[in-house]
Amino acid sequence: MAQSKTGGGMFTFLIIMVVVMIIYSVQTLRDGVAAGAGLILEPITSLLGFNWLVTILVLAAITGCYSSLLQKYTIDYEKMQRVQKKMKEFQKDFREAQLAGDEKRIRKMKDKQQKMMEEQMQMSQEQFKPMAWIMIITIPIFLWLLSKASEMGDATFAIGGTINLADPLFFLPAWIIWYMLCSLALSQIIRKTLDIGGL
Repeated sequence: MAQSKTGGGMFTFLIIMVVVMIIYSVQTLRDGVAAGAGLILEPITSLLGFNWLVTILVLAAITGCYSSLLQKYTIDYEKMQRVQKKMKEFQKDFREAQLAGDEKRIRKMKDKQQKMMEEQMQMSQEQFKPMAWIMIITIPIFLWLLSKASEMGDATFAIGGTINLADPLFFLPAWIIWYMLCSLALSQIIRKTLDIGGL
């Protein structure tokens, strides 16, 4: 049953990925999703005085917060750490048996290895459970920001000076780089604050 639920989470994630790719590749759908997200996000931008650096920072904080909360309550990190620790110990014992040339022990451990690999695979797939929900909220925000890129104009950074947020920076538009940096930094702070584990 647990395996079925895990597989279901991965299947849902894949379906949403396909839907996202369709939306992104069809201009009308992309604009429609962006316009829908704008009903909520436009007032936030207005409230922040159309400061796009701050707007992106706030949106990164919002997405970081809900994604961290979803992960906290849908992924059993303690179990994942136990499985990983057990696998490391098994691999160490297996190497020792191989070096010692203990064929009887190796045969016994190979039977156990299959079961442990399945358990590790299930735990890896469990990470897909919250990702579908994270994408449902994150993608509209991203598409809205994409639709507003031409309006963002210049922004001044402490390092790098003044940059147009729509201009490429390291092969990506500067606003995406800023969003990624904010998201990574804030997610770490949120995870630490909420005591969310990880591997």
